[in-house]
Amino acid sequence: MEVLLHLSAGRGPGECQIAVAGLCTVLPRDAAASGLAAAVLETKAGEAGLLSALVRVEGDGTEAWARSWEGTVRWTCPSPLRPGLGRKNWFVTVARVTPPRLADLGVREADLHWETFRSSGPGGQHVNTTDSAVRLRHRPSGLVVTSGTERSQHRNRALALTRLGLALGARAEAQAQAGMRERWSLNIAVADRGGRAVRAYAGPDFERVR
Repeated sequence: MEVLLHLSAGRGPGECQIAVAGLCTVLPRDAAASGLAAAVLETKAGEAGLLSALVRVEGDGTEAWARSWEGTVRWTCPSPLRPGLGRKNWFVTVARVTPPRLADLGVREADLHWETFRSSGPGGQHVNTTDSAVRLRHRPSGLVVTSGTERSQHRNRALALTRLGLALGARAEAQAQAGMRERWSLNIAVADRGGRAVRAYAGPDFERVR
């Protein structure tokens, strides 16, 4: 079982970006404690931390575990960026991402240019000896994404499409500037900030409090 989770600071301040970066450490550790394997596949840097991150989680029980993360995660901590600021609660959204079909993205096959190349492995028997890595260019937008982390070209193509969808959504979000949520947006707004968080962490070490 495999699940992709997308962590986003939305339009939150720099403290929310710090929270995303911290959760990129917390989430894999929490997954390992449940007997699962989690890997951060991609991050988008912001001025103070990470605007977003894409994380893959695998193993028996992934489905139920992932549901415990989906929603709003609260981090309570005095601002590391603005000493003396009264606000102490910062929010991150965690959403599941499903590898899209072309119809989901609203693009045509003719708009895509695929290239394959040989990705470098960690060495020894794990070196990738086939051209399984892929580079995908979306001609109308000029966006280019790559994927070489998977062992098969099929899985790399699926991950590349996921990354393209997220990038297209982020671009649409930036152009709209009106807060319209796109299905594949990298910077989706954090919904219901005052509502109940599915998880809560506190302090610079991100200690779980709920």
